[in-house]
Amino acid sequence: MVQRPLGNHHDGPDTLLVTPDTTQTGAVHFETENDPNRLRNLIRHARVVLWDFDGPICRLFAGHSAERVASDLVAWLESRGLHGLLTDTERESLDPQVVLRAVDRRHPGSDLVAELEERLTQDELRAASSAWPTAYADPLIRTWTAVGSRLAITTNNSPRVARKYLESRGLVACFAPHVYGRTQELRHLKPDPHCLNRALSAMGAAPGDALMIGDTPSDLEAAERAGVPFLGYARNERKAKVLRDAGAGTVLVSLAPLLELLRT
Repeated sequence: MVQRPLGNHHDGPDTLLVTPDTTQTGAVHFETENDPNRLRNLIRHARVVLWDFDGPICRLFAGHSAERVASDLVAWLESRGLHGLLTDTERESLDPQVVLRAVDRRHPGSDLVAELEERLTQDELRAASSAWPTAYADPLIRTWTAVGSRLAITTNNSPRVARKYLESRGLVACFAPHVYGRTQELRHLKPDPHCLNRALSAMGAAPGDALMIGDTPSDLEAAERAGVPFLGYARNERKAKVLRDAGAGTVLVSLAPLLELLRT
């Protein structure tokens, strides 16, 4: 058995053990979980592909703890005497997006929210330097571009972060200029379909001619609200179950079957 890192990333949960039966094993798993014809139809009709960033393209916080970032944001708020601004649940969520949204709900459009958002962006920019590429994502992006589809990023992360990562992988030309991410209007974060609608409008694409690839129920809801077909990606079975329970009809635990179909 030979171990081979896929997508030039560090060894981690997405690393696969490659054997002579790897392709067959992936196909068997895919056929037992999804209808292959459904995946083919999703690809066939996708003239525009809208990608979530953190998850389907990379693991942004693989080498830079998201929990630490959330704790730092909470500590910063407390240093300003704003301990009571968050509930105990929000304070202990260990998710920086939860902290940011909670503050915005109580002080929408404020300088406090703008400063907190910029602090999160700086943390995301640092994390981008040690992000792990999702297995098969790089060749999939290049192949999809080569066959004539247009690609866009639709993310709740800062667009500056997505561009930095794409530049580091030599992928920015596959998406430019269509990178749509978090703004200071935080009410537009997914599950609101705002960033998807921006991408569709800018690319002159109808929702039915697009495909959204995401890894969270909020991605699924945003796609449904925008009228865009959805393909779920999950890096493990636990996350896949979350997507299926939310109503996702097609969920892949590897991008390999998608790449194989595009290439054939």
